[in-house]
This record gives sequence, structure tokens and C-alpha cells, in this order.
Amino acid sequence: MSEAADVDRGEDGDGRLEFRSVPLGDIETARSRHMWTRSAVHVADGGDLVVTGEWDGTVTARESDSLEARWTTDHPDHAVGITTLEGSGAESSNADSDGDTAETVVVAGRGETGTVAAYDAATGDQRWRYDTVDDLGEAVKDTVFYLPYVVSLETGSDGDTLYAAARRYERDGEVRRWHSTVYAFDADGTVRWRYETDASPIAIDLDADGERLAVGYNRCMGDHDTGLVVLEAETGDLEWTWDPGTEGDRRVGDVSFDGETLAVSSHGDKRGYLLGPGGTERWRVDLAVETEMDGETLYAYPNHVSAADGRVTFVTGNTYAEESRETEGRHPNEHRIATFDADGEVAWDAQVRGFVHGLATGGETIAAPCAQNFRVRDPETHAVRWFERESGPQGLERLEGIATAAAADDGTLAAIEEPVEYHDDGETRGEYALHVAALE
Repeated sequence: MSEAADVDRGEDGDGRLEFRSVPLGDIETARSRHMWTRSAVHVADGGDLVVTGEWDGTVTARESDSLEARWTTDHPDHAVGITTLEGSGAESSNADSDGDTAETVVVAGRGETGTVAAYDAATGDQRWRYDTVDDLGEAVKDTVFYLPYVVSLETGSDGDTLYAAARRYERDGEVRRWHSTVYAFDADGTVRWRYETDASPIAIDLDADGERLAVGYNRCMGDHDTGLVVLEAETGDLEWTWDPGTEGDRRVGDVSFDGETLAVSSHGDKRGYLLGPGGTERWRVDLAVETEMDGETLYAYPNHVSAADGRVTFVTGNTYAEESRETEGRHPNEHRIATFDADGEVAWDAQVRGFVHGLATGGETIAAPCAQNFRVRDPETHAVRWFERESGPQGLERLEGIATAAAADDGTLAAIEEPVEYHDDGETRGEYALHVAALE
């Protein structure tokens, strides 16, 4: 691995990182268009532990300073999501003399079983396992998009409760269906409650008090016809719903609580919303709405949102055309990160320049792992960019390959790089690797 390169000046900030890096093995090289989520990374134990999940199911916990492996285990599915529980319902083999228990690493899977499994953070021993396929049903076609998929994990404020959302897709001719379940797990893996629909969940978020769980549904094409539900976290009872009120099955892209308010990115109308209790609209902003350019109607989806301390940050994705998914034009707000204040006014914005699979937040830092821009196909877009929630761009670290996952906590930033080969280029750039750095 090469040492950290100098970063852009100006709108990207002037910060730089000194990455410590370790290869992760082999993975199919990505192509021009962005691929599905294939990797995961999580920072735990006060920033001292970095856990990676790989497409072949390998889960590895490493010391963040040396990157030496503490343990490695095989998850039953593709390991595509990771979180930790601070408490534990099963005593760790490394519990101290007072009986305190170590953190638990929880891994979300995409595969035949759609498994959620909990592992001892000290040893990697499996504590419990739950296969969502038992609720969602088995894949009817041998392709990745039909496999049971645990799309999101959220840790309860008590440190002992885990929330998860899982889905499965199927198609029979012109009929398309989703099967989905939202779960609350106790620390020992017991299911406290389930919330089942025929829509496709894409994101969940828990409020700071641990009382409400928001569930964003990306595709609604059955009986469930609302993009957002808010559940009572203890019981799973429905509290209230909200929807952008748009035609078609596209609804919500992401959700994020900030105190009593809830920020929502809408795939239905390509706007961002801030909602109050009960779904009352505080404000809405145009993010990448349909725009006429050179005879085409172009738009981009607001894919991510992060809200905290009275600031709401949205990130938009790729440009599409209303009449065709192929277009030479680019929406003026594609691949943009924008933060709004409590009144819905722009505080700052910047370009992320490539597709962002997900945001990583830690304290006041927002990190964006930027992958390929398939319309421009410029390797300079491959980077990890980081921002300060209050003031905006702080810096970037360019990668040869594409950055597809990131995590930040307690001053530690971790990112996953995957190799990429543009279809009209023929050159393989980058490798499958973990990069870890300290944030000042």
C-alpha cells in the first residue's frame, strides 16, 4: 500500500490521513456501474477494534493500531452489515472477575438463510444465530437480488437490544413481490417482536431515548402503501406513518432521528424532509428533483440522510432520465452532499463526485466512501471524503480502487477499498483492502 497522497484543496478541504492498510483477499472486480453492497466495516471498543465483513462470509476483528487479527470466523451468508451490542445476554468467556461481559459483534447476512448472528467480541465465538429465511421464505431464483437480505441493523440505547430489517424479492412474470420483517432481538437472540409487511425496507433508525424505531420503505407495490412507519420500540406497535404522497412504488431512501424530529430522504419526489412528532412536516427541500436539461427530464435519488444537533445532511446519487436510464446529461445536484439548518436553510454543500454506498458518522465527523461515477468514469472520484457536520469539507483520501464502506467512531476512521475495472478501459485499479486511520 502506498502512503497517503496529498488531497485536493478548496471545496474538498485540506485534511489528509495516514492510512494503515491490510489486504482482504479476493473479490470480483467491480465494473462501471456501482455494484450491490458486498462489504461491511465497523469500529468498536472505543476505537480500538475494527471488524470487517466480506462477500465470502469472512468476518475478522482486528486491533485498530496494528491491524493484527484478534479472531476470524465464517458467517453463514455474505457478511454485509455489522454493529455491536455494549451489553450481553450470554456471558463472555473473557468476562472479568466482576462478571462484566464483553461487547457482542452482530453481523447481518445476505444469502440463502439471511442470517443475523452474534459473536463474542473478544473471541469470535458465536453466541446466537437467527435465520430470517424462516420468516421471509426461500429465494425462488438463484441470483443475488432474490436472496434474503438483512438490510439494516440498529442497537438499542440500553446496549442489550438489537433491531434488524430483512427483505426478500421475487418476480413471477409481471408480478413483483417483497416479503419483509422488522425484528427486535433481546441480547440472547430471543425475538421480542416482529413487524411484517409486503414492502421493501431500506433503513431503520432508533431515537436517542430508545422509544421509537423509524422504518423507511423504499419500494411499496403491495398492500403496504406507506413509505415510513414509526414503531414503539419496546412492543413493535405502530405509532404513526408518513408518505411523500407520490405516484409509483418508490418512496423513502433513508431515515434519521434528531431528538423529537425525524429526517427523511424521499425517493418518491427526490426531496428531503424534516418531520415532527406524528409526522408533522417541519420543512422540505428540493434535492435532485426532476429538472429539464437539453430536452431531457433528469433526476437523482437522495440516498442517505444523517441528522444531529439541529443539522440534517443529505447525499444524492446517480443521474437518471425520466424516459430512459441511459443519458449523457447529468443532474446539477447529482453526487452532492448538503447540510441544512433547523429552518431548512443550506448551511453548506459540496460534491462527493461518485456513488456513495452509505455514510459513516462519529461525533461531528461525517465520512463518505465514494465509489465510481459511471457516467464520467474518472478514477479521481475514488476516495474517502470526510466532513465536519457544522462547517463542511475537511479533506479526502484518494484510493486506486473504489471506496464502498466506511465506519467512524472515537477518533478512528475505517474504510473498505474494492478493485474496479471500467468497461471501456480494461485496467484494474485498486485491490480488496481495509484502511484505518486516526481522525484528529
